[in-house]
Amino acid sequence: MNDLLLVIDEGTTSTRAMLFEPDGKCLATKAEELRQSYPEPGRVEHDAAEIWTKTLAATRTVIEQAGGAERIAAIGITNQRETVVFWDRESGEPLAPAIVWQDRRTAAMCRDLREAGHEPAVQAKTGLLLDPYFSGSKIGWAMENWPQLKEAGSRLAIGTIESWLIWKLTGGVHITDATNASRTALMAIGSGHWDDGLIELFGAPRKALPEIVDCAGQFGETTLFGGAIPICGIAGDQQAATIGQSCLEPGETKATFGTGAFVLTQAGPIPPTSRNRLLSTIVWQLGGRRSYALEGSVFVAGSLIKWLRDEIGLIGTAAETEALARSVPDNGGAYLVPALSGLGAPWWQPEARGTLSGLSFSTTKAHIVRAALEAMAHQAHDLKTAFAADGVDWQSVRIDGGMVANNWMAQDMADILNLTVERPKFAETTALGAAMLAGVGCGIFAGLEEASVMRGNVETFEPAIDADARAARLAGWQAAVAKVVG
Repeated sequence: MNDLLLVIDEGTTSTRAMLFEPDGKCLATKAEELRQSYPEPGRVEHDAAEIWTKTLAATRTVIEQAGGAERIAAIGITNQRETVVFWDRESGEPLAPAIVWQDRRTAAMCRDLREAGHEPAVQAKTGLLLDPYFSGSKIGWAMENWPQLKEAGSRLAIGTIESWLIWKLTGGVHITDATNASRTALMAIGSGHWDDGLIELFGAPRKALPEIVDCAGQFGETTLFGGAIPICGIAGDQQAATIGQSCLEPGETKATFGTGAFVLTQAGPIPPTSRNRLLSTIVWQLGGRRSYALEGSVFVAGSLIKWLRDEIGLIGTAAETEALARSVPDNGGAYLVPALSGLGAPWWQPEARGTLSGLSFSTTKAHIVRAALEAMAHQAHDLKTAFAADGVDWQSVRIDGGMVANNWMAQDMADILNLTVERPKFAETTALGAAMLAGVGCGIFAGLEEASVMRGNVETFEPAIDADARAARLAGWQAAVAKVVG
């Protein structure tokens, strides 16, 4: 009986395969760590061949645990967004490093385009801003600086990570879904098509781009694991998490704390417009119809803890941070602004750099770690303020991602936002959203509402500090941020 849903969850620091029953129970998971390279300050790259090799290995392991390909009803794919891959259609091999979403190499290009007055038109068409974060400027830079791409001519294929994986899985299907396409700054999100003016602005080769498709449907099949398995669900990681959190009605909000932090509020069938430097994005497309969300993107969240562990050596494991935060009554005046790869929403300052301020001889490791965790709630509060100014205030927040297993951080989020924070018992909502889409695409579910049964139980955190303490924390944070954005 083929009733299981296989998810490929390709993230920034790892790629995973996960196996789900239609009721949401996770039966198996296999993860492989991914390397990132930093060839120059501000540049972040992946080896696309390594991503494929490790994804293939993880997927094969989970399919074997399932009992073979015949047990799998469909595959759902979710991925780190904005990261772009360049490959040869004939050999199927990468032609250059993958440029990661965190990469800042096109900061000057984006600044020049902004100063030339292009940002209002780009925002009107795409819902995005002129920032190195998005794929369009990365593609333009690559075409100018990596001659092997132009030399490839008609053999050149370009796509975000899900396009690369689908190409490899199917042996040549070149597609992207609407959510990932909406993050390139090359797609007009109102029409759902590539825009010739945007393609010309960024210098992207139109013929190398994939076809844009729905998030659920029949998108080809893979025969690499024995029998044929259809690919039936595709979405960028933050959109998949929004679906996995069942944020299906306008106003429902989810916040994911993974490598970065991303908040999406469901907006319905009309693209929202932000006057406070938030993003309008497609949250899914089904049957050619799009649903939209307002998004705030923070570049550094879990990667801050990884940096404290791997580069600074302040902690041995991420799990230590909760006990360290609880071991001191407050941050001791220390504030950490984690602009390690610039500041995202609502500031959008790609050249900003991180600061640790308010230190004294009484500052301990615990204070610094607590300041790092507090930065998550502080950044979320900055976003909440911007969302409210755009007329989309949050009533509650559904949190997920690797960081939210930290109970102290989840409670701090409730305290600083002064909202109920809801955390699902099964926190891997990105993979769950991809499974829901795959279930819709292969016919297990009639729609996303029916697929929401997969979400399962939740627990809540309520605000527990007084208004004066909250105000003092936020005032200290605002002063720290002012030094960075000034």
